[in-house]
Amino acid sequence: MGVCSVIRTFLHLSIKPKTEARRCVRLLQKIKTEHATPQLYTTLHRRACSTVSTPRITTHYTIHPRDKDPRWEGVEMERFADEADVVIVGGGPAGLAAAIRLKQLANKHEKELRVCVVEKAPQIGAHTLSGACLEPSALTELIPDWKERGAPLNTPVTEDVFSILTEKYRIPVPMMPGLPMQNHGNYIVRMGNLVRWLGEQAEEVGVELYPGYAAAEVLFHEDGSVKGIATNDVGIAKDGSPKDIFERGMELHAKVTLFGEGCHGHLAKQLYKKFNLRENCEPQTYAIGLKELWMIDEKKWRPGRVEHSVGWPLDRNTYGGSFLYHLNEGEPLVALGFVVGLDYTNPYLSPFREFQRWKHHPFVAPTLEGGQRIAYGARALNEGGFQSIPKLTFPGGLLIGCSPGFMNVPKIKGTHTAMKSGMLAAEAIFPKLTAETLDSETAGLHVPEYAENLKNSWVWKELYAVRNIRPSFHNYFGLYGGMIYTGIFYWIFRGKEPWTLKHCGTDANQLKPAKECTPIEYPKPDGKISFDLLSSVALSGTNHEGDQPPHLTLKDDSIPVARNLGIYDGPEQRFCPAGVYEYVPLDTGDGMRLQINAQNCVHCKTCDIKDPSQNINWVVPEGGGGPAYNGM
Repeated sequence: MGVCSVIRTFLHLSIKPKTEARRCVRLLQKIKTEHATPQLYTTLHRRACSTVSTPRITTHYTIHPRDKDPRWEGVEMERFADEADVVIVGGGPAGLAAAIRLKQLANKHEKELRVCVVEKAPQIGAHTLSGACLEPSALTELIPDWKERGAPLNTPVTEDVFSILTEKYRIPVPMMPGLPMQNHGNYIVRMGNLVRWLGEQAEEVGVELYPGYAAAEVLFHEDGSVKGIATNDVGIAKDGSPKDIFERGMELHAKVTLFGEGCHGHLAKQLYKKFNLRENCEPQTYAIGLKELWMIDEKKWRPGRVEHSVGWPLDRNTYGGSFLYHLNEGEPLVALGFVVGLDYTNPYLSPFREFQRWKHHPFVAPTLEGGQRIAYGARALNEGGFQSIPKLTFPGGLLIGCSPGFMNVPKIKGTHTAMKSGMLAAEAIFPKLTAETLDSETAGLHVPEYAENLKNSWVWKELYAVRNIRPSFHNYFGLYGGMIYTGIFYWIFRGKEPWTLKHCGTDANQLKPAKECTPIEYPKPDGKISFDLLSSVALSGTNHEGDQPPHLTLKDDSIPVARNLGIYDGPEQRFCPAGVYEYVPLDTGDGMRLQINAQNCVHCKTCDIKDPSQNINWVVPEGGGGPAYNGM
């Protein structure tokens, strides 16, 4: 039966029984790789789904409004409101640096300033994950006596190794002075521990920290300027109905609100649309970073050693690489990880399984043999760089840190630039907040000086100099062409070429249909060096309240089967690093359905970024839910 026959059958679905609809779905599965275009296949499959009811997956109020749900009639929905001078969303390096700098200025000038930081993690630093090799420049500017204050920077870099890996061999690459990957003067840190210490410094200068409170909504004045945020409601059952313990979130109003949610923040996404902040920049592009902590044999431990590699197991057209850092914290710890650019094209690629495979390379495995893995986690990271920086200010608010994206991609470092952006934001806000008359045309304070300060800072110069390195990998030679470009135009000319290369569009649009790609056969984990996904997630300490609506919401519950599974063979099963998504058979045995295991989510946001249908919208779960990283 051809496409025309299937279409004729669909035209009669309204008078045919459900068994006929199921027959058509099976026919679609048969013809999708032979005749139908992705657009036609999706249209026909949606028609089938309208007859064979799609299992309901999403129950969150952002998709199913409560004012149309009779179960919510009579429920008290008024929220308590509190006032602050500045509210900061996100207790990471950028948010805490901004808060500390604001209070430093207020204390120096003897001004009263209430600064509040809301953080979705149950403790400051518990959702923080980074490599991390820290460039301490911004920290030194913010807290010059950080050594005396006991900052957890215990491992100065003593050895720098860079390699190109083939399947069995290593090609050493000399670390020439001036190359972005050189780490002389940097420190290997456990970023969660540094963020926790920054939180302590913030409290010392008078910042109010509110961990366990997830900012769920942006509030606006009548004139459209940002008024503040609302934390999420609690006590909602998995089916979307109110529990007896339901409590409304609270509102935090401020003269100005800083959004430092980290990579791909869900509130920032809303602000981009409302204020058209991406009108004059390229779409952001991302990577996923996966990380493990290991306790290794002390004989193999080389404190201060930094190793990076590119090449195997990725092909030359898939951007990515690895790191392996030897910490010096009193015991033989190493931090290792793998980064994969989310602009990859093969839907069968699994970043997690590439990471596990990489650990078996003859240059890597000897370090891990006989050791014990003690932690695992993952997060997305910005890779768009200079070209993808959006407009940073709008009435009532600013974007700081990894939310807009200030990562120096070839350095694999963004903490120093994120912190500096927070400090610059504080320095632009303070004089306006403390002026005798509040100079603002809107109810929410507009601070365009922040963007100007940033453009005049070393952050802008640093990102501009490396702007072409990441997009230079989009060439026939891939990795190798990009390395040649870096050697010529960065190492020799320091990024002064008179052109700016473009990215290839959004990561979600890069996947090819499954029929055009070759499935990747990954080796089974051995349980010693490589591991399965669920045992890995267990090491992240991830936990969510089970009886709440899944925070991985779908705009349309029928699209995963109709499009993602039908055309791309369900890539969310592979790009998620936590086993959140899986396709399982329907109870009737006819067809498949998407199952969302939201309790596994490590808050990496990869699904929201890479979903080829852009149907997944990540929102915050109840405050305190998520991973429980200990110094990741």
